[in-house]
Amino acid sequence: MSIRIYVEGGFEGSTKSNCRKAFGAFLGKVVPPGSFKVIASGSRQHAFQDFCTALRQHTEDHIILLVDSETAVAGTAWQHLSRRDGDNWSRPTSALDDQVHLMVQVMEAWFLADQHALSTYYGQGFLRNSLPRQQNIELIDKERVFKALSHASKPTQKGEYHKTRQGFDLLELIDPNLVKTASSSVEILFKVLNSHSGI
Repeated sequence: MSIRIYVEGGFEGSTKSNCRKAFGAFLGKVVPPGSFKVIASGSRQHAFQDFCTALRQHTEDHIILLVDSETAVAGTAWQHLSRRDGDNWSRPTSALDDQVHLMVQVMEAWFLADQHALSTYYGQGFLRNSLPRQQNIELIDKERVFKALSHASKPTQKGEYHKTRQGFDLLELIDPNLVKTASSSVEILFKVLNSHSGI
């Protein structure tokens, strides 16, 4: 058995490749390399569709869906995705609780768990002291995450944070153990991936 992870992220061409590479590098620091495959699906709707298809076509593998929660989460991941306007996804009958995981509330919140990596990446001019000090990154709402990153990075030579130009580079750099400490959702994701790694 291998693990197939369908990720919300990347769109056409190089951004999909960069997305796969970045998530592979990030997860490869905590999950045995070669035990998983990342599939960049683009939009969250496409990620869910790809996940449902994979449940039918790759029955020998452990299939994972990894998407942003977009908002604060109440209840289980499946309950959140079934109730959230714009998703309203029905849980496939063959899907288990440990097959869906949320990047609460957006992937960029993970960056705030490793502010040293952010400072190193952006260098001179980065306004690290302006970043949220909330230790539980799941409590930082989506809008505040993006505002904080944009404000802190704007004075630097790299310029204001841009998801496709900088997001995947940062994902490769950050320490997953710091993210795990700051997010119980990520801690659960890592446990599930390692339990199914088969290595």
